[in-house]
Amino acid sequence: MVRHRQQRLFIATDRSNQFGFTFEVKTVLGHGGGRLCRAPLFLLPVLQAEVIIVGGGLAGLSAAIYLGRAKRDTLVLDSGKSMARWEPHVQNYLGYPAGIRGDQLLKRGREQAQRYGVRFRREEVRTARVKRDRFVLRGEREVYACRRLLLATGIFHLPPDIPGVAPCLGHSMFFCKDCDGYRVQGKRIAIYGWTNETAEYALAMLLYTPCVFIVTDGRSPKWDARHKRWLREYEVPIWQKTITEVRHHGRQLSALVFENGNKVSVEALFATRGDIYLNKLAKGVGARVDAEGQIVVDADMRTSVGGVYAAGCVTPANCQMTIAAGQGAVAAQAINRDLFEESLANHSLRRFRRAQLRTRRTKPKVLVG
Repeated sequence: MVRHRQQRLFIATDRSNQFGFTFEVKTVLGHGGGRLCRAPLFLLPVLQAEVIIVGGGLAGLSAAIYLGRAKRDTLVLDSGKSMARWEPHVQNYLGYPAGIRGDQLLKRGREQAQRYGVRFRREEVRTARVKRDRFVLRGEREVYACRRLLLATGIFHLPPDIPGVAPCLGHSMFFCKDCDGYRVQGKRIAIYGWTNETAEYALAMLLYTPCVFIVTDGRSPKWDARHKRWLREYEVPIWQKTITEVRHHGRQLSALVFENGNKVSVEALFATRGDIYLNKLAKGVGARVDAEGQIVVDADMRTSVGGVYAAGCVTPANCQMTIAAGQGAVAAQAINRDLFEESLANHSLRRFRRAQLRTRRTKPKVLVG
């Protein structure tokens, strides 16, 4: 006799219940049909938390630490794609005079948050929706629900469109002059791009090295007349031919090869192609984003949707690790205050206090003498 393992398939429909989803469960035995039955939400793989943070980078981890210490039930959904993992040597983060690897900084932050009871789950969140007073997130593995939502989803820096440059990322190919300009002092530096930002990067890098030039990789420059004048004034060379190859030794760039056969010696390259803001979830809940795609927030990291916050590089702030961590802390403080005020308004703190009065000593012991 052949025994077939039983499988369960969970099919989400759009009929309303407490969290906005009703599920049908199909039980399949072997290759035969099966039966359909309506299942309550609590029987299905739904993880609930008071606060959910989407993103396990510096902003998300900083917020998680603050919320954990505030005794908030906090769940971090992390896809493992923080930009910090690209950094082999972070030199400008407070408290690490000798520098630290980006992945180690993330590891320490996660361990610190877990110390305060924060839960973590590896997950790629696909959608986010508002359902009454809750936010419902659907990931690849589970469905999640929360009362407050913090989006720390970050950005993706567009790398140069050059074959073979990927191994140099974070070692001799960079995206941020503020992060990495100091480490390339005195080197031959190429700035990849064709916009006003490209021109400003080239001019700013003159403070670090005398040899700076722009490569547009076959594109026509799009910088305006003022930036064009500045580039001429400071005699910044511009190479407009298409780059066909990069040469490197291990992770260290050595030369750029152009379509006309010219080879140019280079020791570092900064890309200014632009960024992709990971704002899909913000749009899903109706939060406002600006023309560049950044999630619009106020001073407390609140978005245009009540109960939804955003922090880090996905907001208009300068994309720096320290700034992202600071924004995460600001968002966490605002979320904690928001939940506290709500507990006073709806008297849920009374239920908590009632349990304390029943089971705990609530009056100080009077000492004699």
